[in-house]
Amino acid sequence: MSTPVQLYVYDLSNGLARQLSMQLTGRQIDGIWHTSVVVFGKEIFYGQGISITPPGGSHLGQPSSVVEMGETAIDEDTFEQYLSEMRQQFTAEKYHLLDFNCNTFTNECIAFLTGGSIPDYIRSLPADFLSTPLGAALRPNIDAMYRRGAPSGLPTPPPEAARAAAQVSPNPALATGLLEAIAARASSSGPTGSYMPTPAATSPSTPDATGVKSCADPTSFQSILRDNHAVIAFFTSRTCGPCRVIEPVFQDLAQRKTKTNGGVAFAKVDLGVGAGTAIAGQYGVRATPTFIFFLDGRKTHELRGANAPELRTQVDLLIYEAFPPHPHKSVSLPAIDSISLKPILFTQIPNLDTLLSKLNEFIDSVSPWTGALTQAQVKQALSKTVIPFLKTSSSTPPPLQPPTAPFDYWPALVSSLVSNLTVGNLFPLADTWRIALLNPRFSEWSAAKKGPQNPMNVLLSKALESNDAPRNYLLTVLRMLSNAFSGPSLAQECITSMRNDLTAILVSTLLHENVAVRSAAASLAFNVAALLQKHRLEKIESHGNIDPEEEDLDWELEVISALLEAIGRENASEDTVHRLTASLALVLRFSPHIGDLIPLMEVLRSRSILTGKLQKGDGGVTQVEIRKLVTEVAEKLCP
Repeated sequence: MSTPVQLYVYDLSNGLARQLSMQLTGRQIDGIWHTSVVVFGKEIFYGQGISITPPGGSHLGQPSSVVEMGETAIDEDTFEQYLSEMRQQFTAEKYHLLDFNCNTFTNECIAFLTGGSIPDYIRSLPADFLSTPLGAALRPNIDAMYRRGAPSGLPTPPPEAARAAAQVSPNPALATGLLEAIAARASSSGPTGSYMPTPAATSPSTPDATGVKSCADPTSFQSILRDNHAVIAFFTSRTCGPCRVIEPVFQDLAQRKTKTNGGVAFAKVDLGVGAGTAIAGQYGVRATPTFIFFLDGRKTHELRGANAPELRTQVDLLIYEAFPPHPHKSVSLPAIDSISLKPILFTQIPNLDTLLSKLNEFIDSVSPWTGALTQAQVKQALSKTVIPFLKTSSSTPPPLQPPTAPFDYWPALVSSLVSNLTVGNLFPLADTWRIALLNPRFSEWSAAKKGPQNPMNVLLSKALESNDAPRNYLLTVLRMLSNAFSGPSLAQECITSMRNDLTAILVSTLLHENVAVRSAAASLAFNVAALLQKHRLEKIESHGNIDPEEEDLDWELEVISALLEAIGRENASEDTVHRLTASLALVLRFSPHIGDLIPLMEVLRSRSILTGKLQKGDGGVTQVEIRKLVTEVAEKLCP
């Protein structure tokens, strides 16, 4: 019986890293991550040796987040024996904040329990910190903390730490204080009296309920300018009557037009608070109210006085300049906008006993059989674990309790089958994976299994390696990949870490001689384009546009070329033409590279290819819905 494994993630800085890291290190660090393993109803972590508490019962309280790490088939007694052996290695004396810490221990445990690892953003944190000037300066002092220890048993920074911090940080006292508090919390196994420093006058500002960020010193103001594309700064004072009149207008604008994550920010500088007069003097502000508009840290306009209509106009102009709308945003595209972004899934369930019988027949035909698993073990795993899971998962009505299975053993099973069976005999295995990916729990597990050993990657690579892969295998792999888009996490993996291989099989199969293969390839192309469109719409909603640097122009060029060629050649299936045209429309609709794509589309005669599908005769489409879409894409998106 398998047991769930969770990763508890804590921020040792209590949010201060997110607020102060840019100011102190010149690099954004979202948290100082401490992790622990939760399994068998216990939370296990490393600090003053290995400690065990009830989940959430450690000195750190409740975690910032919980990451599902899959399941383990290892029993509790075996894990207890493993921990007993680990205690000799993970002692209090060996603890080091950077080199040998709680995350080192957690990663070892996760590998033992599930064969996986903790997320990269946690493992890479020490390297990220040491790559900053402050990290490099403090490294010798952090090492000294753990060489000499402290009377209390908790590490404290040596006096040299303050001097090192002073050379590279604008606030050395805060830097060393934060380091001391983090070190104390990280290596403690129980409640500690150490404090977490709170931001002083030099800390970044915190927005109020309307989104306005109050600034009281030049450092925090410069931080806002650096972190946001567009900034509107309101210089005010408590004794200014017109300021009180215009402030509700400014707050309303901030509430409606602030864009997070480096978009648009509204800042308020009170000349009577902190170093507000220093900020004002830097920009020549001598009277209030004054509004200064910044684009990428550069002053573009200044407005004096309580002129509400002009303030609204200037805010809109700045945002328009910072985030010019996509040229297609103002174009009426009803046919394209009515395209459903739901993925195309292949949900048909074959007779699973027949599927198993076919696989067993292929397995029995192999001699000699090689690998860690024997033929008997493979057949037993299929009949006792895989097929029962698929039957339960696909049953109607669905089971009250979600089906479970020891998924972590499935990669070895797939590896053994792929190593021994010919490509032509692998299609039942790919079909098994196709059905399994429809299960949400299995999809999430598969998303967590990153890298070339992920069975989905293994099956895809097998299709790419063969110059003449059988039709039935290609068809099943394409349908399997389409079903990978049933879950958001795995879909994201498909268009990021698997994108190159996914694109390679798409380009080669969109022109396949078999109509069913071409239809499956068009379905996969649509799923990729639909997910891309979802992401773009989210960015437009939050920022107003899409940064071209966030997307790959070369990839778009390759995909658009393949789609246009496939549309031009497709004469057997109107549904395939429909999916291909919808995919082309979604890739083009809000592409940040549209200016670069237009010349290519002119060379490829994109409009001519599409209008050719409106002609009567062989290859022309007759369905009204498809004709509307083809016409709209040809006339409004193609040059």
